[in-house]
This record gives sequence, C-alpha cells and structure tokens, in this order.
Amino acid sequence: MSTPLIIIIAISVIGLIIFLAVHFSKRNVIIRTLSKIPYKPASSLKTNDLSKVSGKALHVKAPLIAPYTGRKCVFYQIRIQQRVNSGKSSHWKTLVQDEQFQEFFIDTNGDFVIVKPSANPRNYISYLVKDTNQSSGVFNSPTPKFEAVLRRYNINPENFFGMNKRLRYEEGVIEIGERITVAGIAKWKALSEPLPEYPYSKIAALESEGKQKIIITDLPETLPNHRKR
Repeated sequence: MSTPLIIIIAISVIGLIIFLAVHFSKRNVIIRTLSKIPYKPASSLKTNDLSKVSGKALHVKAPLIAPYTGRKCVFYQIRIQQRVNSGKSSHWKTLVQDEQFQEFFIDTNGDFVIVKPSANPRNYISYLVKDTNQSSGVFNSPTPKFEAVLRRYNINPENFFGMNKRLRYEEGVIEIGERITVAGIAKWKALSEPLPEYPYSKIAALESEGKQKIIITDLPETLPNHRKR
C-alpha cells in the first residue's frame, strides 16, 4: 500500500472518529432528541403523552446554592480535575464530580409544570451549560473563592513541596428564573396545598416512564425561537 493512500485512510479514520464523537456527544443527542418532541403549553398537556415545555425554573423549597458562584438554583453540576503525569504523558484526572438537584416548577407564561428528578433510581438525563470556569497552576494561584471550594471538597491546592497543583473547575447551574427546556411523560396531579398566583386544584407534571426518562437542559438551542448563528 502506497504512503499517500495510507495517509488518506488515516485522515479519514480520524475524521470519522471525530464526527462520531461529536454526533453522539451527550449535548448533541439531547438537542436532537428534544427537536423531535413538539412544544405544548402547560395547560394543553395530555396525560401519558411525551411532551416538552420551556419556561422559567422556579424553586419549590429553599433553593440550592452553587459552590463557587453562590447562585441560587434548583440544579447544579460541578467538576474538579487535576493534571497528573503518567510516564511520558499526562492527563486530567477527575477528583470531584458533584451533582445536586431538587424538585422544581417551570413557569410557562403563568401556567406551572412540576418536575421531580430522582437519583435512585435515576429518572432523568441532563445537560447543563458549564458557564463558570476556574484554574490554578505553578504560576497561577487559586483565587480565594476557588481555594474555598477546593477545601470544601477536601482538596489541598498545593503539593508536597508547597507548589500550586494544576487544577481546573467547571460549574453549570439552573438558576432561579432561568429559561430551560424539560421533556417527559405528562401527568396531572392534585395539589395538596394551593400555590400562590395559581388558581387551579391540579398541576401538570413531567415524569419518567419505562425507558423514557425526563430530559432537563438549559441549552439555548432547545428553547423556542432560538436563532442559530
């Protein structure tokens, strides 16, 4: 086999691997899946239909507080990684991957939908935009806020010799009032207690059922009327 042909095949294989990695990434799978589910106003949801709504996320109880930014939210995901050497190469090792959430409302122009994610059994899939990043290194000391987060998770920002570790942090949240998209199987639930500014005795819920899990994301591409760049 000639050298040019080998190069062409190698480039094609690498290109195919990159394409498949992007195409089947969690972000793009969620975008494609949601694009196939029609939007419906909360008041028009029909029991047992796979449905999708978009609106403002609102807390049911005291909101969560994101570890680094301190943002009030109903869902957050963080990851802390350290660059480590392995022989002649190095890679990012995940030290902490933390995900916290609570039940929440979605306000769709005055109509409410309730969503109740569960970890055990896990009844949802999610993708949160990671809009906060921090890093540290030999010549880049962590900020006081970043160091506080590291110590919260029992991570010493310095190594045995007193030098800064090479660390990085990312955080994604669903803030109170942020516009999000959620899909799931529609159910109507009786309210045990009335909600402020909600004069109805029942509320729509989006749930998992069988193999269909709740889908939760704050990706702008999943919002109605989103303009592609």
